[in-house]
Amino acid sequence: MKDIYVDFNAMTGKIKPLHGVNCAPIISYYNFSLFHYLEEIGTPYCRLHDFGGMFGGTHFVDVENIFPDMNADENDPDSYDFALTDKVMEELDKMNVKPFYRLGPTIENGHKIKAYHIYPPKDNEKWARICANIIRHYNEGWANGYKLQIEYWEIWNEPDNHEAIEDNPMWKGTKEQFYEHYKVVSKHLKKEFPYIKVGGYGSSGFYAIKSDAQKISAANSSSWMEYFIDFFHGFLNYITENNCPLDFFSWHTYAPIEESITHANYVRHTLDQYGFVNTESILNEWNPDFQEKGSAVHAAKLGGMLCAMQNTSVDQMEFYTGNLSPYGSLFQQVNPITYEVTKEFYVFKAFYEIYKLGKQVSSVADIPGFYTLAATNRNADGFLMVNTNGENIEVHIQGFRFGSEICLWRIDEKNNYTKYILTENDMTNQSIELAPYSVTLLLVKR
Repeated sequence: MKDIYVDFNAMTGKIKPLHGVNCAPIISYYNFSLFHYLEEIGTPYCRLHDFGGMFGGTHFVDVENIFPDMNADENDPDSYDFALTDKVMEELDKMNVKPFYRLGPTIENGHKIKAYHIYPPKDNEKWARICANIIRHYNEGWANGYKLQIEYWEIWNEPDNHEAIEDNPMWKGTKEQFYEHYKVVSKHLKKEFPYIKVGGYGSSGFYAIKSDAQKISAANSSSWMEYFIDFFHGFLNYITENNCPLDFFSWHTYAPIEESITHANYVRHTLDQYGFVNTESILNEWNPDFQEKGSAVHAAKLGGMLCAMQNTSVDQMEFYTGNLSPYGSLFQQVNPITYEVTKEFYVFKAFYEIYKLGKQVSSVADIPGFYTLAATNRNADGFLMVNTNGENIEVHIQGFRFGSEICLWRIDEKNNYTKYILTENDMTNQSIELAPYSVTLLLVKR
């Protein structure tokens, strides 16, 4: 039996909004019937990137979808097509989900046949004015718009995806062209809307580093991965020299949990090194081993990631993805027209229970591949335990507090968020057995 420790009197901070998603489960461009699931897991932010999929995908969100004729007058509301994006915003708002708006294009995986919207804009200043009017539409009511007060506005996505322009599905230009683009757009948007947060650029990742402060040519690295880091340092140098705003820096990882922790530390160390100590670190694409989706193994890895990243300098996360694409892990298609939620969905639901408690408290489990997260408020205590190992683990919780009701939920090979009622005797005299690749939520009401 392993002892794990929790101290509900030792506050360590707030539970962070780590359970956001990219995209949303649109069945078609007019069917939003699955959106209620986003509210069920308390989705704090939905990043609007790669949005809409094959149904209506050329009419949602992206700058050149909303403003399809770049020769048109950007000051004329008739030049804009907000229709389908408006509907998305309305449906997200109904579910109390805040948009995290990515300004730029969707990835073009067919770019080698033909690229459409991933070239550097011919006129950065005009592109910035178009973006400003999109913001006016959604935040200030311009063009029969809304007053949603969207906070996060991200400039582009993965312009560093490949050094060779012909191989880059996100930016058909040089890194210097992107730096200039970011300068023009970020300065214009912050001047027009001082109250929003402007940042970017959805970095492709930091796989070529071995510590918080070093990059290497590692065995699992490549010149492609090293380019991501060179791009990052070049970007920070450029925006420092040109006094550009960077309210948040967004980045991606599809690495395992422990490697992702190293990436998070590296991002924070590097931002601080360049003087961006107040810049938020936002991991807005992550999904370790997505090929295993729908399994207890994948669910446990997502649970471990949510617990582990709470204890890093990451400020916010958006999972890739919350839609019905091959990367989507929250829903499975039962037949061509119906969907069911997955074990991964229930992991997000379990995390949401911890998030609602608000205050993180100290928890320690010195067990390889085992992750914990504990929180409390005046009404309840919560403890999330994740076993990413392929064998059972028996634990006894030291520091447990009894209450009027003790409930346990299990997510593993045999259980999909199955609820059990425990007694004080269960907690006092017996261990809790945690299945291989499992997520276990313990809630105690007082």
